[in-house]
Amino acid sequence: MEETKVRYDEADDNARALIRRTRLATRRRFSPEEKVRIVIEGIRGEIPISTLCRREGITSSTYYKWLKDFMEAGKGRLKGDTLRKANRVEVDELKRENERLRELVAELSVKNLVLKKSLG
Repeated sequence: MEETKVRYDEADDNARALIRRTRLATRRRFSPEEKVRIVIEGIRGEIPISTLCRREGITSSTYYKWLKDFMEAGKGRLKGDTLRKANRVEVDELKRENERLRELVAELSVKNLVLKKSLG
């Protein structure tokens, strides 16, 4: 009797793990543009939020989280917060420029030192 219960518990655990992995693998990922479109459509108020969420396949809590993020970003922008994250290309470009400037400073420092020694 005890052995049968253990087997069922293991089967339940395996089934739950399979369901969890399947949900994660098949979960729809929304691009930022899609999120903005959905939030703006909700703000317009032409259809109820519950209908919009059902149509888009999201929960209402997800919609309201996106709405909050959208509003916070807009508030920051209106305050004049224009800082943004640099993309990979910009970071690489700035690193190259930084390295070039370091080399230039080092070269000029050596020339300056040589001139000081030749005058002294």
